[in-house]
Amino acid sequence: MIKIKTENLTKVYNGNKAVDGLNLEIAEGDIFGFLGPNGAGKSTTILMLVGMIEPTEGKCFINDIEVARNPLEIKKIIGYLPEDVGFYGNMTAEQNLDYFARFYAMDARERKKRIEELLELVQLAGVSQKVGGYSRGMNQRLGLAQALLNDPEVLFLDEPTANLDPEGVFQYRELVKQLSDEGKTIFISSHILSEVSRVCKTIGIISKGKLIAYGTFEELKKELRHLTENLRIIVETVEPLPEIEHEDIISAEYNENKRKVIIEAKSDIRDYISSRLFENGVRIKEMRVEEPTLEDIFLSVYQG
Repeated sequence: MIKIKTENLTKVYNGNKAVDGLNLEIAEGDIFGFLGPNGAGKSTTILMLVGMIEPTEGKCFINDIEVARNPLEIKKIIGYLPEDVGFYGNMTAEQNLDYFARFYAMDARERKKRIEELLELVQLAGVSQKVGGYSRGMNQRLGLAQALLNDPEVLFLDEPTANLDPEGVFQYRELVKQLSDEGKTIFISSHILSEVSRVCKTIGIISKGKLIAYGTFEELKKELRHLTENLRIIVETVEPLPEIEHEDIISAEYNENKRKVIIEAKSDIRDYISSRLFENGVRIKEMRVEEPTLEDIFLSVYQG
């Protein structure tokens, strides 16, 4: 089932297209990573999807419900963690969540139970300190709890790990995977490539408001191979390496003791390298083709 859909989604500010003809389909249970540099149109897209602003052209849907026409209905089934989350500083975490839970018409007993569960989930249970004294990381965790108050079907996270320490990032990853396993659809906007590659199942790359790549990590790796046929071959040996020459080698970078070389080649020449080293009595510890990283994909797509 398609949970999030956009059709020619466009937003114009002062004659400039912040989002330009965006078409997306995101399935139920997917963890979708929306990648792009600052100013690419990521946050504007989310604001249209959660009903905070209206498109200039095109449409967006959650559960086949058009967002711009049914903003209140949409807010009942989604959760949203903005990039800059804000709370009432003179209230505790529990008081803040209780205030926001009232918008979902929860009774007092239901609110209390849900808030206790969520504070435990984000490791803020028992913190009596007022939110005005929270660190940025604590604010971020409280923001995630607020986004989950109504047990949403679809969750939007805008730069969710920006203020978290390493332990908080690990907990966030585990929570996102757990929510996906429960059938929730999660839309993550970020410019932190390593985080997207660790948790997301599907990835979209946006530049100047346009979607320039879309698919699973494996599909994007195939796209990278289409953009460049070059391979990166890593060779490590017991004895020092001889100079390896072949017409398909573009570059070869040896380390100081010449027991490791990174070769960029036009084709897979591992058989040739093995024969050359065997002839010279050099034993191979490891030889592999290095798979492209999400950073390689991101840069190649932009350059392509």
